[in-house]
Amino acid sequence: TSNMKIILTTLNSRYTHTSIALKYLYANLKELKNSSQILEFSINDAIQSVAEKLLDSNPDIIGIGTYIWNVSQVHELIHILKKISPKVKIVLGGPEVTHEPFRVNLDDADYIIQGEGDIAFYELCRNILDKKQMPSRIIKMNMPSLQAIQLPYDYYTDDDIKNRYIYVEASRGCPFECEFCLSSLDKQVRNFDIDILLKEFEILWQKGVRSFKFIDRTFNLNIKIATRLLNFFLEKEDKCSLHFEVIPDHFPDNLKKIIQKFPKGSIQFEIGIQSLNPTILDNINRRMDLKKVEENLHFLEEET
Repeated sequence: TSNMKIILTTLNSRYTHTSIALKYLYANLKELKNSSQILEFSINDAIQSVAEKLLDSNPDIIGIGTYIWNVSQVHELIHILKKISPKVKIVLGGPEVTHEPFRVNLDDADYIIQGEGDIAFYELCRNILDKKQMPSRIIKMNMPSLQAIQLPYDYYTDDDIKNRYIYVEASRGCPFECEFCLSSLDKQVRNFDIDILLKEFEILWQKGVRSFKFIDRTFNLNIKIATRLLNFFLEKEDKCSLHFEVIPDHFPDNLKKIIQKFPKGSIQFEIGIQSLNPTILDNINRRMDLKKVEENLHFLEEET
């Protein structure tokens, strides 16, 4: 029964990107892992040849990560897949299918997983394998405990490490409730176990990773965790490059001190300033200390 073949795929926005999401799904496939594989493409690839490559090994299930940058290509892709191989089960997941209404018609998909799919995808594959009737085509969001899921970092290949960005995360969720933003719908911020995480990062470091892109919504929310992570990289002999998404009004002194110690050009901050107009901030439901924002930007510009 478990020679059922599963392919996990997505169309990244460019060749140098890699999908941490697919690696999470793969890491949590338990006994189905042996008959599964990850195939990544980019949106510049010809959709017809992507479809042929996906169907090459005659899979039973194809899971596709769907994002704002690839949703129209995914629409085209699943249409072709179903035309060539009507019996293949197509499962979509990712931000573009987590919230309705959908931007494009995705009726060709058999199942849609909304929300974090780490465990839900495994369960769905199990049910398809066991020929269980699913109550609905759309499987609603569940938030797995971050302690219950297997981490994805073992599955970055040497090829990924040589040629692509390595994405990592220390937390999920967003503390803010900005009216216009989908991240505000999963309120709860949850942190991964920092001790386990640092062990994983150490392994990546030993494999030669020197560039870590953190995909956390708000890296500097939990200062204790943020400082432990920064210290981990600071203690390394080699220079590295780190990318974080941060909030601009939360840089306590101990965080500033650590940031100042890093060599020039090794930290990249992506700073979300929704607006500097208090009325707008109020309307979109985003509290921000504008005086602090200004102080911290000056600090980053002049003292780091």
